[in-house]
Amino acid sequence: MRSLPEILSRVEKGKAVVMTSQQVCELAAADDVSRLEEVDVVTTATRAVMSGTYAVLSFPVSSPHVFSRAGRIWINGVRAQVGPCPNENLGVVDAVVFGTAHSHSRRDYGGGHLFRNLAEREPVEVVVETDHGRRLETQLDLDQMPYARLCGTRQAFMNYSAFVNPTIEPICTIFHARGFDPCCSGLTFSGCGQINPLKNDPLLETIGVGTRVLYNGAEGFVTGTGTRSSAGHPNLTGFANLHQMKPDLMGGFVTSAGPECICSWAVPIPVTSRSILREIARLDRELDLPVMDVCRRQLLGHADYGQAWQNSDLEVAFDPQKCLGCSRCRAEPVCPMKAISFDGRVASRDEGRCFHCGLCATACVSGAFKCNLGSIRLGEREIPIVLRQSDRLRAQQMAEDLKERIEDGSFRMSAPVQRIS
Repeated sequence: MRSLPEILSRVEKGKAVVMTSQQVCELAAADDVSRLEEVDVVTTATRAVMSGTYAVLSFPVSSPHVFSRAGRIWINGVRAQVGPCPNENLGVVDAVVFGTAHSHSRRDYGGGHLFRNLAEREPVEVVVETDHGRRLETQLDLDQMPYARLCGTRQAFMNYSAFVNPTIEPICTIFHARGFDPCCSGLTFSGCGQINPLKNDPLLETIGVGTRVLYNGAEGFVTGTGTRSSAGHPNLTGFANLHQMKPDLMGGFVTSAGPECICSWAVPIPVTSRSILREIARLDRELDLPVMDVCRRQLLGHADYGQAWQNSDLEVAFDPQKCLGCSRCRAEPVCPMKAISFDGRVASRDEGRCFHCGLCATACVSGAFKCNLGSIRLGEREIPIVLRQSDRLRAQQMAEDLKERIEDGSFRMSAPVQRIS
Protein backbone atom coordinates (compact mmCIF):
# COMPACT_ATOMS: atom_id res chain seq x y z
CA MET A 1 0.00 0.00 0.00
CA ARG A 2 1.13 3.57 -0.68
CA SER A 3 1.87 5.87 2.25
CA LEU A 4 -0.06 9.11 2.76
CA PRO A 5 2.89 11.31 1.58
CA GLU A 6 3.16 9.17 -1.56
CA ILE A 7 -0.56 9.53 -2.30
CA LEU A 8 -0.51 13.29 -1.69
CA SER A 9 2.47 13.57 -4.05
CA ARG A 10 0.62 11.60 -6.74
CA VAL A 11 -2.42 13.86 -6.28
CA GLU A 12 -0.28 16.98 -6.65
CA LYS A 13 1.32 15.62 -9.83
CA GLY A 14 -2.06 14.66 -11.28
CA LYS A 15 -1.19 10.94 -11.31
CA ALA A 16 -3.50 9.72 -8.55
CA VAL A 17 -6.42 7.39 -9.24
CA VAL A 18 -9.44 9.07 -7.63
CA MET A 19 -12.85 7.39 -7.45
CA THR A 20 -16.07 8.17 -5.66
CA SER A 21 -17.23 5.73 -3.00
CA GLN A 22 -20.19 4.81 -5.19
CA GLN A 23 -17.85 3.89 -8.07
CA VAL A 24 -15.73 1.81 -5.71
CA CYS A 25 -18.77 -0.05 -4.40
CA GLU A 26 -19.96 -0.76 -7.93
CA LEU A 27 -16.57 -2.36 -8.66
CA ALA A 28 -16.80 -4.35 -5.43
CA ALA A 29 -20.31 -5.54 -6.32
CA ALA A 30 -18.93 -6.72 -9.68
CA ASP A 31 -16.02 -8.52 -7.93
CA ASP A 32 -13.50 -6.37 -9.81
CA VAL A 33 -11.07 -6.44 -6.88
CA SER A 34 -7.98 -5.85 -8.99
CA ARG A 35 -9.26 -2.40 -9.97
CA LEU A 36 -9.74 -1.49 -6.31
CA GLU A 37 -6.04 -1.95 -5.56
CA GLU A 38 -5.24 0.80 -8.07
CA VAL A 39 -7.29 3.41 -6.18
CA ASP A 40 -5.37 6.13 -4.33
CA VAL A 41 -8.24 8.28 -3.03
CA VAL A 42 -11.93 7.60 -2.42
CA THR A 43 -14.27 10.59 -2.19
CA THR A 44 -17.07 10.09 0.30
CA ALA A 45 -20.04 12.19 1.39
CA THR A 46 -23.13 12.39 3.53
CA ARG A 47 -26.06 14.80 3.72
CA ALA A 48 -28.49 14.52 6.58
CA VAL A 49 -30.35 16.15 9.42
CA MET A 50 -27.51 16.92 11.86
CA SER A 51 -28.67 18.40 15.13
CA GLY A 52 -25.21 19.11 16.52
CA THR A 53 -24.68 22.34 14.58
CA TYR A 54 -24.05 25.88 15.72
CA ALA A 55 -22.84 29.17 14.23
CA VAL A 56 -20.46 31.68 15.78
CA LEU A 57 -21.23 35.18 14.47
CA SER A 58 -19.76 38.62 15.13
CA PHE A 59 -21.28 41.76 13.64
CA PRO A 60 -22.00 45.45 14.34
CA VAL A 61 -25.46 46.53 15.51
CA SER A 62 -24.79 50.20 16.32
CA SER A 63 -22.07 52.82 16.39
CA PRO A 64 -19.63 52.68 19.35
CA HIS A 65 -20.67 53.89 22.84
CA VAL A 66 -24.41 53.41 22.23
CA PHE A 67 -24.57 50.48 24.68
CA SER A 68 -22.21 48.72 27.03
CA ARG A 69 -23.11 45.06 26.60
CA ALA A 70 -25.76 42.95 24.91
CA GLY A 71 -28.09 41.05 27.20
CA ARG A 72 -30.21 39.06 24.73
CA ILE A 73 -30.16 38.67 20.92
CA TRP A 74 -32.64 37.34 18.36
CA ILE A 75 -31.97 36.89 14.63
CA ASN A 76 -35.14 36.39 12.56
CA GLY A 77 -36.75 35.51 15.88
CA VAL A 78 -34.19 32.77 16.62
CA ARG A 79 -32.63 33.20 20.06
CA ALA A 80 -28.83 33.58 20.04
CA GLN A 81 -26.53 33.08 23.01
CA VAL A 82 -24.59 36.26 23.82
CA GLY A 83 -20.82 36.04 23.86
CA PRO A 84 -18.28 34.75 24.41
CA CYS A 85 -16.70 38.23 24.10
CA PRO A 86 -18.63 41.21 25.57
CA ASN A 87 -17.21 43.79 23.09
CA GLU A 88 -17.99 46.48 25.64
CA ASN A 89 -19.00 49.86 24.12
CA LEU A 90 -17.88 48.84 20.61
CA GLY A 91 -21.39 48.47 19.13
CA VAL A 92 -20.41 44.93 18.08
CA VAL A 93 -21.97 41.70 19.35
CA ASP A 94 -20.66 38.14 19.37
CA ALA A 95 -23.33 35.46 19.26
CA VAL A 96 -23.70 31.70 19.13
CA VAL A 97 -26.79 30.32 17.36
CA PHE A 98 -27.80 26.67 17.72
CA GLY A 99 -29.04 24.83 14.64
CA THR A 100 -31.92 23.42 16.68
CA ALA A 101 -33.06 26.79 18.08
CA HIS A 102 -36.64 27.73 17.16
CA SER A 103 -37.91 31.15 16.13
CA HIS A 104 -40.48 32.76 18.42
CA SER A 105 -41.85 34.87 15.56
CA ARG A 106 -41.84 32.51 12.57
CA ARG A 107 -43.64 29.16 12.59
CA ASP A 108 -41.55 26.18 11.45
CA TYR A 109 -38.41 28.30 11.28
CA GLY A 110 -35.19 27.61 13.17
CA GLY A 111 -31.42 27.85 13.22
CA GLY A 112 -30.98 25.66 10.13
CA HIS A 113 -33.28 27.92 8.11
CA LEU A 114 -31.39 30.98 9.39
CA PHE A 115 -28.01 29.55 8.35
CA ARG A 116 -29.30 28.92 4.82
CA ASN A 117 -30.86 32.38 4.59
CA LEU A 118 -27.53 33.89 5.59
CA ALA A 119 -25.69 31.81 2.97
CA GLU A 120 -28.25 33.01 0.40
CA ARG A 121 -27.31 36.61 1.35
CA GLU A 122 -30.83 37.36 2.45
CA PRO A 123 -31.21 40.25 4.94
CA VAL A 124 -32.01 39.14 8.49
CA GLU A 125 -33.69 41.05 11.31
CA VAL A 126 -31.54 41.48 14.42
CA VAL A 127 -32.98 42.51 17.79
CA VAL A 128 -30.67 43.25 20.72
CA GLU A 129 -31.72 43.89 24.30
CA THR A 130 -28.87 45.56 26.16
CA ASP A 131 -27.90 44.84 29.74
CA HIS A 132 -29.70 48.06 30.70
CA GLY A 133 -32.95 47.06 28.97
CA ARG A 134 -32.57 49.17 25.83
CA ARG A 135 -33.89 47.59 22.62
CA LEU A 136 -31.92 47.96 19.37
CA GLU A 137 -33.11 46.74 15.98
CA THR A 138 -31.19 46.49 12.72
CA GLN A 139 -31.15 44.60 9.45
CA LEU A 140 -28.03 43.12 7.84
CA ASP A 141 -26.83 40.26 5.66
CA LEU A 142 -23.91 37.84 5.76
CA ASP A 143 -21.56 40.19 3.92
CA GLN A 144 -21.99 42.64 6.79
CA MET A 145 -20.84 39.99 9.27
CA PRO A 146 -17.03 40.02 9.29
CA TYR A 147 -16.92 36.72 11.18
CA ALA A 148 -19.27 33.79 10.57
CA ARG A 149 -18.28 30.19 11.19
CA LEU A 150 -20.48 27.10 11.14
CA CYS A 151 -19.38 24.34 13.50
CA GLY A 152 -20.47 20.75 14.03
CA THR A 153 -20.34 19.03 17.40
CA ARG A 154 -21.68 15.62 16.34
CA GLN A 155 -21.88 15.00 12.61
CA ALA A 156 -21.33 12.44 9.83
CA PHE A 157 -22.15 9.43 12.03
CA MET A 158 -20.87 6.19 10.48
CA ASN A 159 -24.36 4.75 10.84
CA TYR A 160 -27.57 5.95 12.42
CA SER A 161 -30.73 4.12 13.44
CA ALA A 162 -34.12 3.44 11.94
CA PHE A 163 -37.19 4.25 14.04
CA VAL A 164 -40.71 2.89 14.42
CA ASN A 165 -43.53 3.78 16.78
CA PRO A 166 -44.77 0.56 18.43
CA THR A 167 -47.29 2.34 20.67
CA ILE A 168 -50.99 2.75 19.88
CA GLU A 169 -50.86 6.55 19.72
CA PRO A 170 -49.20 8.95 17.22
CA ILE A 171 -46.06 10.64 18.56
CA CYS A 172 -44.41 13.99 17.83
CA THR A 173 -40.67 13.51 17.41
CA ILE A 174 -37.65 14.90 15.57
CA PHE A 175 -37.50 11.59 13.69
CA HIS A 176 -40.64 12.28 11.66
CA ALA A 177 -41.88 15.33 9.79
CA ARG A 178 -45.46 14.78 10.96
CA GLY A 179 -47.07 12.74 13.72
CA PHE A 180 -45.37 9.34 13.80
CA ASP A 181 -48.12 6.82 13.04
CA PRO A 182 -48.59 4.05 15.66
CA CYS A 183 -48.38 0.26 15.59
CA CYS A 184 -45.13 0.07 13.58
CA SER A 185 -47.04 1.08 10.46
CA GLY A 186 -44.14 3.10 9.03
CA LEU A 187 -40.38 3.51 9.46
CA THR A 188 -37.98 6.45 9.19
CA PHE A 189 -34.19 6.30 8.99
CA SER A 190 -30.98 8.30 8.49
CA GLY A 191 -27.58 7.56 7.00
CA CYS A 192 -26.05 7.42 3.52
CA GLY A 193 -24.72 3.88 3.97
CA GLN A 194 -21.78 2.79 1.84
CA ILE A 195 -20.77 6.29 0.72
CA ASN A 196 -20.55 7.74 4.25
CA PRO A 197 -17.06 9.07 5.16
CA LEU A 198 -16.65 7.14 8.40
CA LYS A 199 -17.88 3.90 6.88
CA ASN A 200 -14.85 4.14 4.59
CA ASP A 201 -12.42 4.96 7.41
CA PRO A 202 -14.04 3.70 10.64
CA LEU A 203 -10.73 3.42 12.51
CA LEU A 204 -9.87 7.04 11.66
CA GLU A 205 -6.60 6.03 10.03
CA THR A 206 -6.61 8.98 7.61
CA ILE A 207 -9.29 11.29 9.02
CA GLY A 208 -7.65 13.28 11.82
CA VAL A 209 -7.28 16.71 13.34
CA GLY A 210 -6.67 19.09 10.47
CA THR A 211 -8.06 16.94 7.65
CA ARG A 212 -9.43 19.26 4.97
CA VAL A 213 -13.06 18.54 4.01
CA LEU A 214 -15.98 20.17 2.24
CA TYR A 215 -18.55 21.30 4.81
CA ASN A 216 -21.72 22.50 3.09
CA GLY A 217 -19.54 23.02 0.02
CA ALA A 218 -16.99 25.25 1.80
CA GLU A 219 -13.46 24.10 2.59
CA GLY A 220 -13.27 23.32 6.28
CA PHE A 221 -11.35 21.16 8.72
CA VAL A 222 -11.93 18.23 11.05
CA THR A 223 -11.18 19.09 14.69
CA GLY A 224 -11.84 15.68 16.26
CA THR A 225 -14.66 13.36 17.21
CA GLY A 226 -17.87 14.68 18.68
CA THR A 227 -20.24 14.04 21.52
CA ARG A 228 -21.51 10.47 21.83
CA SER A 229 -18.79 9.26 19.46
CA SER A 230 -17.63 5.70 20.11
CA ALA A 231 -15.45 3.09 18.45
CA GLY A 232 -18.52 1.38 17.00
CA HIS A 233 -20.35 4.57 16.06
CA PRO A 234 -17.80 7.33 15.39
CA ASN A 235 -18.74 10.85 14.39
CA LEU A 236 -16.83 14.05 13.64
CA THR A 237 -16.52 17.66 14.71
CA GLY A 238 -15.40 20.38 12.34
CA PHE A 239 -15.91 23.90 11.09
CA ALA A 240 -15.89 26.04 7.95
CA ASN A 241 -16.49 29.62 6.88
CA LEU A 242 -20.21 30.31 6.44
CA HIS A 243 -19.40 32.97 3.83
CA GLN A 244 -18.21 30.25 1.44
CA MET A 245 -21.02 27.72 1.95
CA LYS A 246 -23.54 26.66 -0.69
CA PRO A 247 -27.17 27.23 0.36
CA ASP A 248 -28.43 24.16 -1.51
CA LEU A 249 -26.34 21.89 0.74
CA MET A 250 -27.74 23.19 4.05
CA GLY A 251 -31.00 24.40 5.55
CA GLY A 252 -33.82 23.66 7.94
CA PHE A 253 -35.87 20.48 8.11
CA VAL A 254 -39.27 20.71 9.81
CA THR A 255 -40.20 17.84 12.10
CA SER A 256 -43.30 17.25 14.21
CA ALA A 257 -41.21 18.31 17.24
CA GLY A 258 -39.93 21.49 15.59
CA PRO A 259 -37.33 22.48 13.00
CA GLU A 260 -33.95 20.73 12.76
CA CYS A 261 -30.76 21.50 10.82
CA ILE A 262 -29.35 19.94 7.62
CA CYS A 263 -25.60 19.73 6.96
CA SER A 264 -23.46 18.12 4.27
CA TRP A 265 -19.94 16.68 4.44
CA ALA A 266 -17.61 15.45 1.70
CA VAL A 267 -14.34 13.84 2.80
CA PRO A 268 -11.43 12.38 0.79
CA ILE A 269 -10.11 9.03 2.06
CA PRO A 270 -6.55 8.09 0.99
CA VAL A 271 -6.24 4.31 0.61
CA THR A 272 -3.18 3.80 2.79
CA SER A 273 -3.81 0.35 4.30
CA ARG A 274 -5.38 -3.01 3.71
CA SER A 275 -7.98 -2.28 6.35
CA ILE A 276 -9.15 0.84 4.46
CA LEU A 277 -9.13 -1.19 1.24
CA ARG A 278 -11.49 -3.68 2.90
CA GLU A 279 -13.75 -0.93 4.26
CA ILE A 280 -14.17 0.96 0.99
CA ALA A 281 -15.37 -2.28 -0.60
CA ARG A 282 -18.06 -2.95 2.01
CA LEU A 283 -21.53 -2.65 0.54
CA ASP A 284 -24.82 -1.37 1.96
CA ARG A 285 -26.00 -4.88 2.74
CA GLU A 286 -22.99 -5.36 5.05
CA LEU A 287 -23.74 -2.25 7.13
CA ASP A 288 -25.88 -2.57 10.25
CA LEU A 289 -29.02 -0.46 10.57
CA PRO A 290 -30.50 -0.90 14.07
CA VAL A 291 -34.28 -0.56 14.31
CA MET A 292 -35.30 1.33 17.46
CA ASP A 293 -38.46 2.06 19.43
CA VAL A 294 -38.72 5.84 18.96
CA CYS A 295 -40.33 6.27 22.40
CA ARG A 296 -38.07 4.23 24.66
CA ARG A 297 -35.01 4.17 22.38
CA GLN A 298 -34.89 0.41 22.82
CA LEU A 299 -33.48 -1.89 20.17
CA LEU A 300 -36.19 -3.89 18.42
CA GLY A 301 -34.07 -5.59 15.77
CA HIS A 302 -31.43 -5.23 13.09
CA ALA A 303 -31.71 -4.41 9.41
CA ASP A 304 -29.05 -3.23 6.95
CA TYR A 305 -28.58 -0.28 4.62
CA GLY A 306 -29.04 -2.56 1.62
CA GLN A 307 -32.73 -2.85 2.54
CA ALA A 308 -32.95 0.93 2.83
CA TRP A 309 -31.15 2.01 -0.34
CA GLN A 310 -30.52 -0.73 -2.88
CA ASN A 311 -34.06 -1.32 -4.15
CA SER A 312 -35.35 2.22 -3.70
CA ASP A 313 -35.34 5.42 -5.74
CA LEU A 314 -32.80 8.02 -4.65
CA GLU A 315 -34.82 10.77 -6.31
CA VAL A 316 -38.44 11.74 -5.83
CA ALA A 317 -39.83 12.15 -9.34
CA PHE A 318 -42.22 15.04 -9.93
CA ASP A 319 -44.59 15.24 -12.88
CA PRO A 320 -46.85 18.34 -12.73
CA GLN A 321 -48.90 16.92 -15.62
CA LYS A 322 -50.24 14.28 -13.24
CA CYS A 323 -51.36 16.81 -10.63
CA LEU A 324 -55.16 16.61 -10.25
CA GLY A 325 -55.48 20.06 -8.74
CA CYS A 326 -57.06 18.72 -5.54
CA SER A 327 -59.10 21.19 -3.53
CA ARG A 328 -56.43 20.78 -0.85
CA CYS A 329 -52.96 19.59 -1.83
CA ARG A 330 -51.86 16.81 0.51
CA ALA A 331 -48.17 16.97 -0.40
CA GLU A 332 -47.62 20.69 0.25
CA PRO A 333 -48.24 20.77 4.03
CA VAL A 334 -46.16 17.67 4.82
CA CYS A 335 -42.98 18.72 2.96
CA PRO A 336 -40.34 19.28 5.67
CA MET A 337 -38.34 21.57 3.34
CA LYS A 338 -41.29 23.74 2.24
CA ALA A 339 -40.21 22.93 -1.30
CA ILE A 340 -43.76 22.34 -2.62
CA SER A 341 -46.17 25.13 -3.57
CA PHE A 342 -49.81 24.85 -4.65
CA ASP A 343 -51.63 27.75 -6.30
CA GLY A 344 -55.06 26.13 -6.21
CA ARG A 345 -54.68 24.60 -9.68
CA VAL A 346 -51.36 22.76 -9.88
CA ALA A 347 -48.44 21.92 -7.60
CA SER A 348 -44.85 23.02 -8.22
CA ARG A 349 -41.53 22.09 -6.60
CA ASP A 350 -38.40 24.09 -5.81
CA GLU A 351 -35.73 21.64 -6.97
CA GLY A 352 -33.01 23.42 -4.99
CA ARG A 353 -34.87 22.84 -1.72
CA CYS A 354 -36.09 19.26 -2.27
CA PHE A 355 -34.38 16.80 0.11
CA HIS A 356 -35.82 13.68 -1.58
CA CYS A 357 -37.08 12.48 1.79
CA GLY A 358 -40.06 10.86 0.02
CA LEU A 359 -42.81 12.01 2.35
CA CYS A 360 -44.66 13.83 -0.42
CA ALA A 361 -44.90 10.56 -2.38
CA THR A 362 -46.68 8.91 0.55
CA ALA A 363 -49.20 11.76 0.76
CA CYS A 364 -49.94 12.59 -2.90
CA VAL A 365 -52.97 10.72 -4.26
CA SER A 366 -52.43 11.60 -7.93
CA GLY A 367 -48.93 10.24 -8.43
CA ALA A 368 -47.50 13.65 -9.30
CA PHE A 369 -44.87 12.94 -6.64
CA LYS A 370 -43.55 9.41 -7.00
CA CYS A 371 -40.79 7.50 -5.23
CA ASN A 372 -40.19 3.89 -4.27
CA LEU A 373 -38.92 4.25 -0.69
CA GLY A 374 -38.55 0.54 -0.06
CA SER A 375 -39.17 -1.29 3.19
CA ILE A 376 -37.40 -2.85 6.17
CA ARG A 377 -37.97 -6.36 7.47
CA LEU A 378 -38.38 -6.54 11.23
CA GLY A 379 -38.88 -10.14 12.31
CA GLU A 380 -41.72 -11.52 10.22
CA ARG A 381 -43.03 -8.08 9.35
CA GLU A 382 -42.22 -5.88 6.34
CA ILE A 383 -42.47 -2.21 7.38
CA PRO A 384 -42.66 0.45 4.66
CA ILE A 385 -40.19 3.34 4.79
CA VAL A 386 -42.18 6.59 4.92
CA LEU A 387 -39.43 9.18 5.45
CA ARG A 388 -35.67 9.47 4.86
CA GLN A 389 -33.70 12.02 6.86
CA SER A 390 -30.65 11.65 4.61
CA ASP A 391 -30.31 12.75 0.99
CA ARG A 392 -28.15 10.16 -0.75
CA LEU A 393 -28.73 11.58 -4.21
CA ARG A 394 -27.13 14.91 -3.30
CA ALA A 395 -24.43 13.14 -1.27
CA GLN A 396 -23.35 11.17 -4.34
CA GLN A 397 -23.24 14.39 -6.33
CA MET A 398 -21.06 15.95 -3.61
CA ALA A 399 -18.62 13.01 -3.78
CA GLU A 400 -18.41 13.48 -7.55
CA ASP A 401 -17.79 17.20 -7.10
CA LEU A 402 -15.00 16.54 -4.60
CA LYS A 403 -13.42 14.04 -7.02
CA GLU A 404 -13.40 16.66 -9.79
CA ARG A 405 -11.93 19.28 -7.46
CA ILE A 406 -9.10 16.97 -6.40
CA GLU A 407 -8.33 16.08 -10.01
CA ASP A 408 -8.29 19.67 -11.26
CA GLY A 409 -6.32 20.90 -8.24
CA SER A 410 -8.96 23.25 -6.86
CA PHE A 411 -9.19 21.18 -3.65
CA ARG A 412 -5.90 20.53 -1.91
CA MET A 413 -5.88 17.47 0.30
CA SER A 414 -4.13 17.88 3.65
CA ALA A 415 -2.48 15.43 6.00
CA PRO A 416 -3.86 15.51 9.56
CA VAL A 417 -1.64 17.17 12.14
CA GLN A 418 -2.69 14.62 14.76
CA ARG A 419 -4.43 11.30 14.76
CA ILE A 420 -7.75 11.14 16.60
CA SER A 421 -7.55 8.68 19.49
